[in-house]
Amino acid sequence: MSPDKIRNIAIIAHVDHGKTTLVDLLLQAGGAYRDNQAVEERAMDSMDQERERGITIKAKNTAILWEGHTINIVDTPGHADFGGEVERVMKMVDGVLLLVDASDGPQAQTRFVLRKALAQGLKPVVVVNKVDRETADPAAVHDKVLELFLELEASEEQFDAPFLYGSAKEGYFVRDLDDARDGVLPLLRVIVERVEAPEADPDAPFRMLASNIDWDDYVGRVAIGKVLSGKVAKGDRVWRVARDGSRTSCKVTKVFVYSGVAGSRDSAEGSAGDIVGLAGFEDVDIGETLSAEEGAEALPFVEIDPPTVQMQFAVNDSPFAGKEGKYVTSRQIRDRLFREVKTNISIEVSDSDKAGVFNVAARGAMQIAVLVEEMRREGYEVLVSRPRVITRRDENDVLVEPFETLYVEVPEEYVSGVLKSLAARRADIVNMEPSGGGTLIEATIPTRGLIGFEFELLNMTSGHGILSHLFKEYAPRTGEIAGRSTGTLVSMDKGVAMAYSLDAIEARGKLFVSAGEDIYEGQIVGENPRAEDIIVNPTKEKHLTNHRSSGDGKGIQLSPPVKFSLERAIEYIAPDELVEATPENIRLRKRLLSATERKRQSRKAVE
Repeated sequence: MSPDKIRNIAIIAHVDHGKTTLVDLLLQAGGAYRDNQAVEERAMDSMDQERERGITIKAKNTAILWEGHTINIVDTPGHADFGGEVERVMKMVDGVLLLVDASDGPQAQTRFVLRKALAQGLKPVVVVNKVDRETADPAAVHDKVLELFLELEASEEQFDAPFLYGSAKEGYFVRDLDDARDGVLPLLRVIVERVEAPEADPDAPFRMLASNIDWDDYVGRVAIGKVLSGKVAKGDRVWRVARDGSRTSCKVTKVFVYSGVAGSRDSAEGSAGDIVGLAGFEDVDIGETLSAEEGAEALPFVEIDPPTVQMQFAVNDSPFAGKEGKYVTSRQIRDRLFREVKTNISIEVSDSDKAGVFNVAARGAMQIAVLVEEMRREGYEVLVSRPRVITRRDENDVLVEPFETLYVEVPEEYVSGVLKSLAARRADIVNMEPSGGGTLIEATIPTRGLIGFEFELLNMTSGHGILSHLFKEYAPRTGEIAGRSTGTLVSMDKGVAMAYSLDAIEARGKLFVSAGEDIYEGQIVGENPRAEDIIVNPTKEKHLTNHRSSGDGKGIQLSPPVKFSLERAIEYIAPDELVEATPENIRLRKRLLSATERKRQSRKAVE
């Protein structure tokens, strides 16, 4: 296909603004579904976690054919922790479809990704979604988007972006709210008219930048990118230019193109301007150049924001190790982590100075929690530590730490409590303004201060608080931030938790376990309101006596135990605690399981 019949576009938006629903709608309009085919909602969210969390985690490609044009669509994540997925696809596309909610308007991740897109010279098409909501205000959102364009120094051409209004859920978009509803056709017309065809020379030698990496069970690693010139076919010999300048010759074993909900399919060749996947490169990495010419220069690559938090992954050494998972050895965990790095450039993995312990750095705790959850589902057992920020020394040998720009939107009655919490987390308030019946707070906060804040905000505002954040800079370290104010209830024995014992323990705090659960020494079975930890015995049974009636003890009513999600557990634990993640359970425990060992360690620390 000629490059002038190709349109490559990325969809960028904040979490839950309807991005994946819109992609499903475009796929239907492009004939990706047969007339009698049941349409599966969120078709591009193929990971189980994406469907469960309601967010997009991995950038994915698809394409539709419409009136002789191929429209390649890249569905990208909107959550801050997965920004690395967004940034690298900017080199593959020639325009962006900016999707904003008709009530909420542009949010922090919208700003973050849009800045990258505008800097690349990409022209936006703006879609104001969910105009059918009661709180929708399309005119105000239109003005906010234009203000954002000015703020991000958009060019005159970018500022003159077309706007469409509608509802992906209801299945229509229009240029003007008074226009007749003609499904999604007005949007497709605007994409073809306003998004530029890729700059690609079909007659020059083949060149492509590997912007993403996929995995195919039959051919291994697949390099995905836009063909910048020439064409490539199965059997061609091409040169792989690594980012350090080294070159190796490889043979293309397969060419994939993208279409509909089926994802990829084999193709005879990839042509200039199209987005394709190429197999045959065992060690190909994101950011590398593929070229028909040995002497080709490496193509420039979008630099991504640095990882700001680090956690340690370790071999499970609890008494239950190996009972619930298939992959439990140091070698298996190490191989899995380094395999993740091959397809996720925003995660860094390194060996620590301790055997069986690995350092994993990322943009946020949620990103690492998603990785741990994937590993659990694959059959791995692993211990993970509390996240800590990555500090460094600047050119003046001053200790600096990462800071984020934080946006918090809360109902008016919760503002004072949120401001008090932000002050305790060393945040500087930059701006406050009314927003959608509440208040929008903009602050600069150390990344340290963000750890655990999302759950605190949800509790403080009864679920009505919304936050988003993006990396700002490394700056001199601020003062200390108080950690968890509560202590824990720690088991002193291994066995089965008994209702009789838990009934007495519950008087001291909240329980994390229920009667009948297997527990071990050093496992955290609850929380107490005092700052220090309390050793308890949840396995103790009530002794039988001659006077005990047959129904004695059966009337015990325990409160439901607190059950942690993986992210909540990771952010809850203290530095001397770990999360044990297995395919069947998430447990909280002390690093040192023995109470005697913990006492000895604390004495050494004092000395």
